[in-house]
Amino acid sequence: MGKLPSWNILLPEPDASPSPAPRPDSCIPGWFRRLLPKPKPSSSERSLNAVSSASPSPSSPSDGSSPAMSLSRPFHPSPLSVPDINASGSARWDKSYDVCICHSQVDLELVEELVSYLEGQPESFRCFLQLRDATPGSAVMTELCEAVQNSHCWVMLITPSFLQDPWCKYQMHQALAEAPMANGRTIPVLKAVDRKDYPKELRNLYYIYMVLKENSFRQIRDTVVRYLQELCRSSVSKVE
Repeated sequence: MGKLPSWNILLPEPDASPSPAPRPDSCIPGWFRRLLPKPKPSSSERSLNAVSSASPSPSSPSDGSSPAMSLSRPFHPSPLSVPDINASGSARWDKSYDVCICHSQVDLELVEELVSYLEGQPESFRCFLQLRDATPGSAVMTELCEAVQNSHCWVMLITPSFLQDPWCKYQMHQALAEAPMANGRTIPVLKAVDRKDYPKELRNLYYIYMVLKENSFRQIRDTVVRYLQELCRSSVSKVE
């Protein structure tokens, strides 16, 4: 017999890198794997998770608002503060008197009661009473003008005697010339005078009609307080 032909059969070379060994838990049934405790993450994984959870997402914040808005507090406007007219630096002390009482000598008794009431208030109003505070020997006209200029407010006690007294009318005109449009500085008070006899120079101003003395005194006091508070508030605003 002749020789059989020789065949070269090439077998595939084995892979140099061994196949990965199966995970130990790959052979464990799924129902049993769920019962096993989960492995704890490594320290590097814990730090990475902490950083990722602490960093907010710039595109979709969790609460639906931007971080700047979430830190903002609701705005509650503070009520308008009432200035202290008794403070040492208030504009009240720019003048010598808080109130000048313009009156007829016939009504002196009523005026003295009003002055006693105002000076006895917690604010201790400084009142100019002509018979008490005028400088002896000085001219009447000079005293009346200086009393008006050195006072914040002027109370005009308008009675039948006031309407007949030329000095009362003179002082009234001086007060109107000093501050013709200053609300609250000129305080007309009518007593036993018909409204039709109300001086035409004052008809652009509201007046207090004195029926009950105590009520009228309180109204005068409240008007002076309001003016002084507004004066102090406006002076503070100008400084700011």
